[in-house]
Order: sequence, then C-alpha cells, then structure tokens
Amino acid sequence: MDSRKFEDVSICEDNDKYKRCIIRNGDIYKRSNDIRSEFNRDYNRILHSNAYRRLKHKTQVFFATKNDHICTRIEHVNHVSSVSYSIAKYLGLNTELTMAISIGHDIGHPPFGHDGERVLSNFTKNKLGYKFWHEKNSLRFADYIETLPTQTDKEVNLNLTYAVRDGIICHCGEVKSKPLFPRKENIDLNLILKPGEVSPYTWEGCVVKISDKISYLGRDIEDALALKILNKTQIIELNNITKKFNIPDFDKINNTVIVHNLVTNLCENSSVENGIMLSPDYSEFMDNIKAFCYKNIYFHSRLNNFQKYVELVLNTILNTLESIYEGENTLNKLNEWLDIYPTLCDSFSKWLIKYSINYKENIRGSKYDNIKIYQLNNIDNYYQLIIDYVSSMTDAYAIKIFNEILSF
Repeated sequence: MDSRKFEDVSICEDNDKYKRCIIRNGDIYKRSNDIRSEFNRDYNRILHSNAYRRLKHKTQVFFATKNDHICTRIEHVNHVSSVSYSIAKYLGLNTELTMAISIGHDIGHPPFGHDGERVLSNFTKNKLGYKFWHEKNSLRFADYIETLPTQTDKEVNLNLTYAVRDGIICHCGEVKSKPLFPRKENIDLNLILKPGEVSPYTWEGCVVKISDKISYLGRDIEDALALKILNKTQIIELNNITKKFNIPDFDKINNTVIVHNLVTNLCENSSVENGIMLSPDYSEFMDNIKAFCYKNIYFHSRLNNFQKYVELVLNTILNTLESIYEGENTLNKLNEWLDIYPTLCDSFSKWLIKYSINYKENIRGSKYDNIKIYQLNNIDNYYQLIIDYVSSMTDAYAIKIFNEILSF
C-alpha cells in the first residue's frame, strides 16, 4: 500500500490552514521550556479535565452490567483514539491532532448513553426550542464548562485550538458511508445547528469522524455477544454478512475482524483526490453491520426497561431543579433546601457560583477565572444551566441524586 499519501495536506506549520487551526478563543499560559506542540497541549488539557475522567462511569450502550469487560464511554473514546492514530500515522496526517480530537469528542455526552441524550433533547425542545445533541454539547463543555488550575491555582477555561474544537463538533458518525473531504471555510462553530451539517475543517477531523463509526460497531457487537443479547439466528445472520462481502480469512464477525478490515481497506482506498473512503463493497459492508446493530442491538427489547428507568431518573432531576428556580435568589433557595437534598443542593450551588454572572463575587468562587455564562434572572439561561449540569453527570451520580430526591 502507498503510505503517507496525505503528508502534504497534514496540518503542520507549512499548511495554509495551520495558523487558523491553532487559534484559541483565549490565551493559555506558556512556559519557556514547554516542549509540546499546540495540539499536544490540547490533548493534555482534555486528558486532565474532569469531563474526560467522568466518561469511565458513563454508559456506551449497555448500562450497569456486572461484567467488568463491557465497554464504557471512556473505553469507546480510547478506541477512537487508537483507530484514528493508526489511520493518521499511515496516511501521513498529524497524529497529535487526531489524538486530541478523539479524546475530547464525547466530553459533553450525557449519562446513560443515547437514551439519556433523548431525555435531555425532549427537555430542550420543550423549554428552549432546540434539540440537544452531544457533539454540540461537547464543544460547549470544551469552550465554557471545563476548567483547569493554573500555576497560581486559578481555574481557567480549556481554550482549545480551533482545529480540535472543530473536530469535536463535527465528529458525528451517524451518516451514510461516503467519501469524506474537509471543508475549505473557517466558520463560527457555534453556528452549526445540527449533527453532520458540515464536514470537518481538517483531514484529521475526517479521520476521527470515520474512526468513531469503525470503533463502536465492532465493540458493540462484541458486548452484545458477551451479554447474550443476540440469539443463534441473529448470530448466523451476522456471520453471513462476512460471507456476503467475502471478508478474507474470517468465518465469524468480531471486533478484530471489523476494525482490522475496515482500517486496512480505508488506508488502501483513501487519497487526497478521492477523499477518506472505503471501497464500495466495504462501505456497503459497514452499512450492513450498522443496520444489523440498530435492528438487533440498539432497540433490543431487553433495553426497554432501562430506557424507562433513564426517563424516570433524569426527568425527576430536571423537574426538581426547575422547581427550585427563584431568579437571582436561587442560591438562597438552595441553601434552604440543603437539609432536604444535601448532595444535590451543594453540588448545584457550586455550579451556580462557578458559572453564574450573579455570583461572581461570592467568596466560594474566588478561585474561578473562567467565563461566566448564566444570567439567573433569565429563565432560558437557567434551563440551559440545568442541561449543562445534568449532562455532566455520570450514571452513578445521577442515580445517587435520584435516590436522594426520593428519600424522606
């Protein structure tokens, strides 16, 4: 195979897009002896953020299993990082950029996987008139929510580079398999209104976009087999897909089969002229695998009770937080309820103090030098605040808060 064929379009210093790609919304401190590139710094900033750490306790597909080997959200992110690194390394693209995008692409994903996403989306549509989608929320977390301590122990925003921010919001893999090309325009990323609306700005972002799909399809099947989600007839149907597309050297589908064959085929068929692409038969193979997963895994009857539980847990928290609202007096209201809901009121109070314009002089918030984003006399700002807070939760923390609300 012809390797490093994308080297001339890699986001490096001699690329025309490079200066735009490394722009940040704000300054970050620099040490005179720092040996890292701009994208490597982004990787480290995301790696050390709380949102990344919480991914280990967020559902990928299957929740609360007693099997320690079932994929969580953080493992999925690391799979994407591994796949995108292999592809970018072979094609001659900037692996530091793909690694940074990969590790950050799901930092705004809510608890309970896509079932949690649907609950939050219903809330935002009813209250704010827009659909919640985790790609946009991940950019929001990168831009406004996540903070890191400085050398003087002040908390500041991540202030990631444009290329990493772009890759995060444009990573959506839920699209029909087709060649991927980067867009030419520098755009305001906050004006993107729906998943997949625009292509990533960089070839590296395109690699992460396809790596996301490659990573979850095989692993979701592997988990479904381990949890006996699939019956014998479905397993035969799955294995017949390999025979239909003449997948070499394998009689049965598993994660190894899918990742190896798709990554290798992608590297063989991609070019600057034709885009990041699979061959037509492998593209159809991927679409067939995805259709199988939706039909037999993601909407499996055994997940129905889980979906109802997620709705109950998250709607209970959302409704409780909505009932607490008293404009600029909300913090005082939380203090009054502290004995009733101690964990909820304490953590939500800290969130208000850290991010609200109203409480920026509060002594408990003196270490926060981050952007203040909520004006509490605006009810829409408060609804957004609720969404940000709840979407940050892990599965376990959401359940803890739910149980506290139920207790007397």
